[in-house]
Amino acid sequence: MDFLLLLKAVIMGIVEGITEFLPISSTGYLILTGDLIHFWTKEKADLFIVVIQLGAILAVIYDYWGRLWNAFLGLVTGKAEGLANPRQLGLSLIVATIPVMLLGFTFADQIKMYLFNPYTVAIMLIIGGLLIFYVEKRPKPIIAHEAEEVTLKTALLIGLFQCFALIPGTSRSGSTIIGALWLGVSRKAAAEFSFFLGIPVIIGAGLLDLIKHRSALTSSNDWLILGVGTAVSFIVALLCIRWMVAWVSRRDFTIFAWLRIVTGVLVLVAALVFGYDIQG
Repeated sequence: MDFLLLLKAVIMGIVEGITEFLPISSTGYLILTGDLIHFWTKEKADLFIVVIQLGAILAVIYDYWGRLWNAFLGLVTGKAEGLANPRQLGLSLIVATIPVMLLGFTFADQIKMYLFNPYTVAIMLIIGGLLIFYVEKRPKPIIAHEAEEVTLKTALLIGLFQCFALIPGTSRSGSTIIGALWLGVSRKAAAEFSFFLGIPVIIGAGLLDLIKHRSALTSSNDWLILGVGTAVSFIVALLCIRWMVAWVSRRDFTIFAWLRIVTGVLVLVAALVFGYDIQG
């Protein structure tokens, strides 16, 4: 057993758990972290980065099980306790998932081949930070105070925003939350709808990538490394979810915009001045 590699997997799991639900791009920070600590071969690291997100999304399912089960019952039976429109949340999540599923399944390998590198991440971190500033300075009237109130039209538009997250460094949480805010969804509802929307997307992408590229894991130790990273991401994400909802309910995202921009600039400077290998 390579204990140094195991430690690196723990570090990657911590990064995933912290960043998955923040508008700063978990994939981007995982790529940068993996690049800096020389984590695994590129093929195994790329698979690891996609699959360990399952740990973070399982934390959402665990933490929001009651509401998710209620939404499922409402979708199937048309009856759900306390909901005026029982099928609303379930249908909205389905509609919002369709665009990214179509693009992701079609172009997943090409995206990983050409865009999974620090240079792309840096550029998208900076662009995303600027967009956060833009949206925060132009607040919209609230049209949905809770995730269950997001209409099908709004859900489709949020789903289209989510497609930008296929580019590493954009942030799935960032694109959906900021997109929802721009459309008039409340901060709390935008965050929670983004969490729920990640369930089918991340589970689908993680399982598909694991099935397609499982041959990269050539030993039981490889599977152990993947399992440890996923478990750590679950634990850390579980600790971060409630904090994230509390944060967005009271404050704006400008601090994350600055974090994105500073990180992106540092990576570009490292590439141009110090010869940092921007190809990962």
